[in-house]
Amino acid sequence: MFANFAEHLSPDQLHLFHSLDTPTKIQAFLDQVPYSAENANRCPLRVLQDDVAHCLDGALFAAAALRRIGHPPRVIDLLPEPGRDDDHVLAIYQRDGHYGAIAKSNFAGLRFREPVYRSLRELAMSYFEDFFNVEGEKTLRGYTRPLDLKTMDHSGWMWRDNGVDAVENRLKELKVIPLLTAKLASNLSLVDRLSYESGMLGVNETGLFKLK
Repeated sequence: MFANFAEHLSPDQLHLFHSLDTPTKIQAFLDQVPYSAENANRCPLRVLQDDVAHCLDGALFAAAALRRIGHPPRVIDLLPEPGRDDDHVLAIYQRDGHYGAIAKSNFAGLRFREPVYRSLRELAMSYFEDFFNVEGEKTLRGYTRPLDLKTMDHSGWMWRDNGVDAVENRLKELKVIPLLTAKLASNLSLVDRLSYESGMLGVNETGLFKLK
């Protein structure tokens, strides 16, 4: 896998990828990459080449980088109230039996999580208050079972954009674990002003979910 990936990189790009040898360094790289508002997927190779990424691109890049340093390349998808927001893909990893996450997001609060969460549910719920739409509605409702990207290696997801398309389609097939009952969801308050403003810090407005 890495031979096919690396053969397309320049020496500088390969050096950069190899320098990302901790989860925090991987997250720091994604933080400085501009957020893509395009309705198109980029494989990890193209993220390095184009220096731009959206949520799915960033999660797969992080999974590839985590894989290089010995972690299984796994992702989960955080799912919103249908029709009210975008989903959000995380690259997950474990340390001492606890989960953490790396993510690329248009929102300040939907990025890195330290590996301190005892379960995937705990990890997913840590995003709840920061997972809101342009109307300030808290929209997180569930998450998928983890997808081990080794099962998608045949698609060439690390160096082919259509491999990322295949991953996206597979994520839609995974079992969803709900986080809220309908009753709980119906009684949610809007996010407060300060949280809204801080979460929107640096946002690319073109990439925001458009409510109908």
